Amino acid sequence: MLTAVDHVQLAAPPGSEDLLRAFYTGVLGMTETPKPPGLAARGGCWFEAGAVRLHLGIEEDFRPARKAHPGLRVTAIHAYAARLAAHGATVTWDDGLPGHRRFYSEDPVGNRLEFLEGAG
Repeated sequence: MLTAVDHVQLAAPPGSEDLLRAFYTGVLGMTETPKPPGLAARGGCWFEAGAVRLHLGIEEDFRPARKAHPGLRVTAIHAYAARLAAHGATVTWDDGLPGHRRFYSEDPVGNRLEFLEGAG
């Protein structure tokens, strides 16, 4: 029986770890968590905020996820969107999900990210 999502992994190109760290910690406000030594040798970065865990793994033939994406719940969505925009990230609002406020953005390597908050 499934009980929870442990993490979501996104791909990133070789050598992008510093860009990823700047975005996921500095812009999204996540904390980088150390990878186990055997996995750290593969490159990439792991981040978390509360129960949310994102793993960015290095992929030699990288192509950003333009459709597939994690949906990340936030509070104070308008302030969060303003925070991303102030750091130069795109913010594209979408009112297509009833009962929610949401927007899309991209990480610095082009992976799509969805941010949403209940409208109630």
